[in-house]
Amino acid sequence: MTIDGTLQIRINGEHRRVEGGMSIAELVREIGFDPQRVAVERNLEVVPRSTLADVQVEDGDDFEIVRFVGGG
Repeated sequence: MTIDGTLQIRINGEHRRVEGGMSIAELVREIGFDPQRVAVERNLEVVPRSTLADVQVEDGDDFEIVRFVGGG
């Protein structure tokens, strides 16, 4: 964590600073997605959707977030 309380992370290959103390579900909402409609990989491990609100974002985390899109 930096002096200003932010964390340096990567989301889908892009570096980003976020507030410390947030859950992955909060992070997903912050980038504009619904936590119930995404798949999240954190540091090469899939995070079960049922635990997104419980797992805290940590400095240096590397996320791949994929959104489910319906269609026909």
